[in-house]
Amino acid sequence: MVKIYTNINSRLKIFELSEYLENMEELESDVDVLWIDMISPSIDDINTIAKSFEIEFPSKQETEEIEISSRFWESDKDITINSYFLIVDGEAVYNETVTFILQNNLLVTMRYRELKVFNECVKKLVSSPSIFRDGSYILSYIFETRIDLDADIIEGLSRNISGLRKKLSANDIDNEDILDYIYHYENLNTNIRDSLIDKQRIISALLKSHKLAEIIKNNFRIMIKDVNSLIDYAKYNFDRMDYIQNIVLGFVNIEQNKVIKIFTVVNVIFLPPTLVASIYGMNFKHFPELGLRYGYGLSWVFMIVSAILPVLIFRKKRWL
Repeated sequence: MVKIYTNINSRLKIFELSEYLENMEELESDVDVLWIDMISPSIDDINTIAKSFEIEFPSKQETEEIEISSRFWESDKDITINSYFLIVDGEAVYNETVTFILQNNLLVTMRYRELKVFNECVKKLVSSPSIFRDGSYILSYIFETRIDLDADIIEGLSRNISGLRKKLSANDIDNEDILDYIYHYENLNTNIRDSLIDKQRIISALLKSHKLAEIIKNNFRIMIKDVNSLIDYAKYNFDRMDYIQNIVLGFVNIEQNKVIKIFTVVNVIFLPPTLVASIYGMNFKHFPELGLRYGYGLSWVFMIVSAILPVLIFRKKRWL
C-alpha cells in the first residue's frame, strides 16, 4: 500500500498511488508532494515510485546493515536513513528497520508493518497541515514521536522493575518466576537501548547535514539530548536488574547450602550403621525375617518406600 500526502493550494490531499498516477498530469502544476508512505510495497510499487519521482531505493541487504555508513548516507541528491523502530508485540520484542529518503524536501518512507508512530503523524498532519511545510518537518515529527514513545516504554519498564523488587522484598514471588521476569525485562531494555543508540547516531549525522533548515536542526538538537538521557536511564535499568538478579542468586545459594547441609547430616547419621551392616553383611544364624513367608516381598516394599519417602519429604520442603 502506498499513500501520497500532498499540498494543493495550501490544502492537504491524500492519494492512493494509482489515483495519483491517473491525475498526475492535471495536478503537476499545483501539487506539492510532501510525503510518500509505503507500507509493505510490492516490487512494482517500488519501481513505479522510483521512476515517477527519480528516487533510488536501498536494497534489502543495505537496510539490514548495522554500520553507520549503511544506516545513514548523504549524497548531493538525497539523504537516506535506515532506522530501528521498536516493536513490542506481546512477549515478542524486536527492532524493525524503517527506511527514510529525503529528496528535495520530499520524504519517502518504506516499512513492512503498521506502526503507531506513523498513525500519530498522519493524525497530526490531517489536523494541522500548516505545521508541516515540507518532508523534513514530517521526518522531524516522526523521530520526535518515536523518542517520546520510547521514553514511555522505559518509564513503564522502570515501574515494572520497581514492582518486581517490592515482590522480592515481600517474598511474594518464586525465584524462578523472578528470573523469567528479569530475562523478559532485559530483552526489552536491550532492544530499547539498541533503538536509542541507533537514533543517537542518525540524529548526530543529521545535525551535520547541510540539507536541513536550522529550525529542523534545532528540533533534532533537543531530541538528541532526550535520547542521551534515555540511554542513561536504560543503563540504570540494567543496573537495577543486575542488583535484583544478584539478590535472587544469593537466596538460591543460601537455599542450596541448607539442602547440602541437610544431606551431609543425613549421610553422617547413616554412615556408621551402613558401615556396620557392610562389615557383617547381616549374615547371622538367627535372622527372624528369613522365616517369613512374605519376607522377600516385604523387603521390596521397604526398599520402594525408603526411596519414595525422602523424595516426597524433599518436595514438601521445596528442596527439589
